Amino acid sequence: MTEFEENLSREQAKLDYLLTRKNHIDDRFYNGVLDRWVNPVVTREMVPLFWKYDMNPETNPHFMERLGINATLNSGAISLNGKYYLVVRVEGADRKSFFAVAESDNGVDGFHFWDYPILLEDTCPEETNVYDMRLTKHEDGWIYGVFCSESKDRENPDLSAAVAAAGIVRTKDLKTWERLPNLVTLHSPQQRNVVLHPEFVNGKYAFYTRPMDSFIDTGSGGGIGFGLCDDITHAVIDEEKILSRRKYHQITESKNGECTVPIKSSKGWIHIAHGVRNTAAGLRYVIYAYATALDDPSRVIAEPSGLLLGPRGAERVGDVSNVLFSNGAIVDDDGKVFLYYASSDTRMHVATTTLEKLEDYVFHTPADPGRSVLCVRQRTELIRKNLEYMKKNS
Repeated sequence: MTEFEENLSREQAKLDYLLTRKNHIDDRFYNGVLDRWVNPVVTREMVPLFWKYDMNPETNPHFMERLGINATLNSGAISLNGKYYLVVRVEGADRKSFFAVAESDNGVDGFHFWDYPILLEDTCPEETNVYDMRLTKHEDGWIYGVFCSESKDRENPDLSAAVAAAGIVRTKDLKTWERLPNLVTLHSPQQRNVVLHPEFVNGKYAFYTRPMDSFIDTGSGGGIGFGLCDDITHAVIDEEKILSRRKYHQITESKNGECTVPIKSSKGWIHIAHGVRNTAAGLRYVIYAYATALDDPSRVIAEPSGLLLGPRGAERVGDVSNVLFSNGAIVDDDGKVFLYYASSDTRMHVATTTLEKLEDYVFHTPADPGRSVLCVRQRTELIRKNLEYMKKNS
């Protein structure tokens, strides 16, 4: 066996193992709301070998990586025809990200990539990078992908200075994609983490935005915004109303943004979002939830206290440590919910729950009272009621 054949055989065996490995619920974690699953559902080791290696032994006798993959993260999610699909942000070793479709029969394991990544129409010559696509199955019949389109800030001499905009594409089958002009928000210079609402609101397309003054810092941006536009093929938002606000000494202190397409329940639209606070170890990203009214998605009706999911154990280690971030969730017809999230900008995971449990969590978990003394009173009241109940029923 040649060196090429030996290395190819070994790496193919590793890939086959990962693609066929069965996942299972992690019984070390319990909060009654979500089940975490032990194995990541997509990792950089799970991309096809022919994405990374020249498979011709004459031109690559040592079976050496030619185009490396650094990470698989921040995936949009959708179900079609009984299968589960992730539009994964794949980051090459060159730091450029691109989108690729991974498919599974059950949503928790067996995700395998289609042969080719998504090649977007090159309509923005100034665009350097694209990432973090959210997928919305809209009532107009299209599947829309809204993602971050990043370009160099030509007015700033800092080489890392960038401009973020919301790019928009649409498809019917995840194979053929039509690129539309980027979203324009007249009163916000930059946008990231933009999500399209799945239904018309007052006959218009509705977006959840994240107004920012610069690429990294939110500045005067107050939190997650909401805005309407008449025509998605030339989407312009004149006014943004802030929904979920950034707040001092809470998980959204530094910034926050919408994660997944809102989930429709009998009591309201359930939103999964991310909150960021600064720590001595850097920015910490966690996932939280809130709800808005069915008849007015711009009106918040429930804000449970604290985080829904935070990085734990090995999830805390990666390219950008101490980060959980979600772009996609899928709700089955039977009410089972699959929440896909990335850990530390490195790999993709899944947590599962039901629509009933999510409703219970969002609408019956008390809100954050805002001060330590009030939080202690809140917890003391829970303790008092529990001790009385336990004594009565002992």
